[in-house]
Amino acid sequence: MTFHVPAVDISAWVTGGTPDEKAAVADAIDAACREVGFIQILGHGIPTRVTDGLASAMDDFFAQPLETKKLSIAPKGTNRGYTPPKAESLSLSLGVESATRMNDFFEAFNVGLATSDFPGLDLDPMEYAENVWPDVAGYRDRIDAYFAEAGRVARTMTDIFAAALDLPDGFFDPFTAHSIDVLRMNNYALPPGTVDLDGDLIGMSEHTDFGIVTVLWADQVKGLQVLGTDGSWNDVSPADDALLINLGDLTSRWTNERWMSTLHRVKPPIVDGTINRRRSAAYFHDGNADATISAIPATIEPGGEPLYPPITVSEHIRAKLAGSRAGKINTAATREAARVLAANAG
Repeated sequence: MTFHVPAVDISAWVTGGTPDEKAAVADAIDAACREVGFIQILGHGIPTRVTDGLASAMDDFFAQPLETKKLSIAPKGTNRGYTPPKAESLSLSLGVESATRMNDFFEAFNVGLATSDFPGLDLDPMEYAENVWPDVAGYRDRIDAYFAEAGRVARTMTDIFAAALDLPDGFFDPFTAHSIDVLRMNNYALPPGTVDLDGDLIGMSEHTDFGIVTVLWADQVKGLQVLGTDGSWNDVSPADDALLINLGDLTSRWTNERWMSTLHRVKPPIVDGTINRRRSAAYFHDGNADATISAIPATIEPGGEPLYPPITVSEHIRAKLAGSRAGKINTAATREAARVLAANAG
């Protein structure tokens, strides 16, 4: 079978479609989540001026000298601020060491929901860290505008998920009232000129996303690759005006792998020794830190057992970040690691 990422128009859920129109969208999302785990969504309602603002803000920040960008590195242990190239290895979040021992070659900037966004709640300031903003004119306004829109889309998707899984309306709301949400803006580039490789250059190594759902804006430059059910890696680029949606590990746990958190990686194209620049911005909707995730009973076969034990969002995210950021193999990710190893063997 030819690998294909389905395109689904979700406008019925954005602008108030009929029950039949919304049900058709939910059915299409269910099929995509069962078969691929990645979806292209249209009709999401984010204005072009907002996505253009996101892109221009990223360009303004990443165009600065490295030493200037490093002024926006956040305190250690917080998932905020600037990350220089080769500072992470995402395969370790799945309990697998990269065969080339090369860290991921991308730079990033993270912002997210903070303790100050939830007054009155006693939240861990490391998980809900305050943001670090660079001294770039208009940067925060442009990023805040996109952050709000991407958050709306993420919550729209969980509403659709509830319908697709035959769950009550608002099922996910108690798990996401103070969700750990992070926008990660990535820049894959090397200075112009010849690149002498000492191994297989990976922009971002194979990994699954951590939480509930990811909303991805990306350039149409090749680089993103998604693992097919046949073990092949397949190039994926968004269609015009589309966002890419993929499921995180917590949704895979919730649905007892009825819906899969799909492995993906980034291999930027190298032309005549130079990497073609590629940008992406991933909005991670991960759920409340104190929420406990366990398999939805209806997704467990009669007489069967859950594939995963219950886990809090905080426990899961901490183990994953310890892998990618601190270089500690995630020993709890046995099922995920097996999938990576099987893909590499193929």
